[in-house]
Amino acid sequence: MSDRILVTRLAVFARHGVLPEEEVLGQRFYVSLDCGLDLSEAGRTDDVSHTVSYADLAALALDIAGNRRFRLIEALAEAIAAAILSGFPAIETVRVRVDKPSAPVPAILDGVSVEIFRGRGTARGAPVAAGLATRAYLGIGSNIGDKAARLDAAVERLSRYPGIRVVARSHDYRTPPWGDTDQDWFLNGALAVETDLSPHALLTACLSVEAAMGRVRERRWGPRVIDIDVLHYEGAQVDDARLVLPHRFVRERAFVLVPLAEIAPDLTIGGERVADALAKLDRGGIERVE
Repeated sequence: MSDRILVTRLAVFARHGVLPEEEVLGQRFYVSLDCGLDLSEAGRTDDVSHTVSYADLAALALDIAGNRRFRLIEALAEAIAAAILSGFPAIETVRVRVDKPSAPVPAILDGVSVEIFRGRGTARGAPVAAGLATRAYLGIGSNIGDKAARLDAAVERLSRYPGIRVVARSHDYRTPPWGDTDQDWFLNGALAVETDLSPHALLTACLSVEAAMGRVRERRWGPRVIDIDVLHYEGAQVDDARLVLPHRFVRERAFVLVPLAEIAPDLTIGGERVADALAKLDRGGIERVE
């Protein structure tokens, strides 16, 4: 394959290594990707749908390198290659290089590296969608530009993200702004996904899709190109600086519960069915879009 997408020297702080000190202290790693695929149609049409998102590739590599731990950087490279070939059907081959500048080697050197090359049929351990076991629910919303198109694009990007399978989607609902009311109306929806990602890795996937679509956080509860929230993750109770699960406001917001109740009315959050929580809220101004 002569056409290639290159993503060079992604930096990540992680704790990969054989020695106990490496797990405790951590260090910086660099990941580089060289993906072989046919780019002729993308070049001819200038249409992004005929290529692979560089942002999605970067997010996938950073998620694996930053949220999992490997004793060997060979295993890290293998996991990234397998995930890329599994998650991006257009990519036929991938070369993954992992640099470890601060490797504990008793010598004066700039670092150590491994580089692997994999093609379809050569990657080991690629995740299989049918094995995804954990159910999670996401809220999606937009109030800038073509709102419906942005929701569709977000769902499509999530469905292509390795380790995520979209299994249900609500209708879109026109909703009034909440919190900061001096802005345009929103289009909101809900998704059910099956995933083998951890709760934090699922959040990372959502944030990477937002970033790839141009999300910029300028003011709290302000206008947004796209918003993707992790509302509920089966069996998970999380409360830290990055993530709270279930989502802290999920039972207080009708614009979240109306679409969620469409696809999961009997889901129990905080000891209460979604349908029952919704019955307590004012649904005024929320309209289903056919």
